[in-house]
Amino acid sequence: MRKRFSMKALRLWALVIMLSLLLTSCALLPTTVTETVESPEDDAYVTIPREEYERLQQYEELDELRQIVELFYYREPDEEAMLDGANMGLLYGLGDPYTFYYTPEEYAAMWEDDEGEYAGVGIQIMADYTTGLCTISRVFLDSPALDAGIRKGDILTRVEDIDVFATNLQDAVDIMRGEVGQPVNVQVQRGDQLLDFVINRAVVHVNWVNSCMLPGDVGYISLYEFSGNCSVAFAEQLAVLMDEGAKALVIDLRDNPGGWVDDAQKVADMFLGEGEVASLEYRDGTMEYYTTSTSGDENELPLVVLVNEYSASASEILAGALQDRQRATIVGVQSYGKGIVQYVLPVGTRGAGMQLTVAQYFTPNGNMVHEVGITPDVIAEWPEDDENMYDLGDLNDAQLKAAYDLALEAVGE
Repeated sequence: MRKRFSMKALRLWALVIMLSLLLTSCALLPTTVTETVESPEDDAYVTIPREEYERLQQYEELDELRQIVELFYYREPDEEAMLDGANMGLLYGLGDPYTFYYTPEEYAAMWEDDEGEYAGVGIQIMADYTTGLCTISRVFLDSPALDAGIRKGDILTRVEDIDVFATNLQDAVDIMRGEVGQPVNVQVQRGDQLLDFVINRAVVHVNWVNSCMLPGDVGYISLYEFSGNCSVAFAEQLAVLMDEGAKALVIDLRDNPGGWVDDAQKVADMFLGEGEVASLEYRDGTMEYYTTSTSGDENELPLVVLVNEYSASASEILAGALQDRQRATIVGVQSYGKGIVQYVLPVGTRGAGMQLTVAQYFTPNGNMVHEVGITPDVIAEWPEDDENMYDLGDLNDAQLKAAYDLALEAVGE
């Protein structure tokens, strides 16, 4: 789950950025602290506070490595690439797979993803950092991947000449993007088979939300990710279902990896009166609370929420809030268990960025989510022998059928 960074927080990070610029602009750190500058014209010395000097000394070894490379490396080094690598390594040292550095190109691509339009093949991928596997959790409508025969549940194993794992998934994603009309070679594992595809890139329009009316006037909304304009689109499609006479509602959060916490809060606000959605606990013990307000127009339809093992982060915030506040019945299997929050913020002056884990969150009843997940009220497992990729609202989908039956029961049909 991600949070947009506030201006107040950005000011604090500006100090960090200034310090990093000081580091990279100095070839050698002084061996003593200069207390005064000899003359205004003499720019050979810089006066800095002792505390700042001692902080910069921590990076003396890194600067020494850079100088050795400049002197002896057999090719002209790319200093910018070296600094990117150093930044990646610094955050890698935390041992947190959800904290990482974005190069300027990656940071721009991340925001492009959030807008929901890009040139590529049209798949959503869930990376499992425990097994290293990258599973295709969604194939976008009208996408080149769908036309080529890629299916939900396929494991992405190779893109061009790269063997794909959770740790290098971003490299594979970068390759799959590119010039419209140009081919890319993709390999997936389906069961015990390895299947190779040649997919022509195209402009992909990501629909974050989709909906339809099921028999018996049960509305169905599939929310794929908490990104872009998803909360606005959700509200619009909910209104359409209400106009069509919906008597109950199924919200499908399966395979939803999460996204912006604000969007989860906004969707929860459509169904809940005043109260808590989630609480965040920071390292120093400070608590932050996300709440819903009393607007008087909360939707009161009987509500069933569908989750699976890939429902994570903001999905779990929404499901946990609706469950704890007894507003919805949760159906499916234990959710993923990503109960931590990340800031996404810019770094430096080149357009780079970072994602940093800053807090753990809890449901309104104080339940821990991280590495635990949300436990459904009603267990509905995906049949082991079912390899189908169902169309929207297809009641041959066993998990959806279980949620639908509960919705019908709630309206007395």
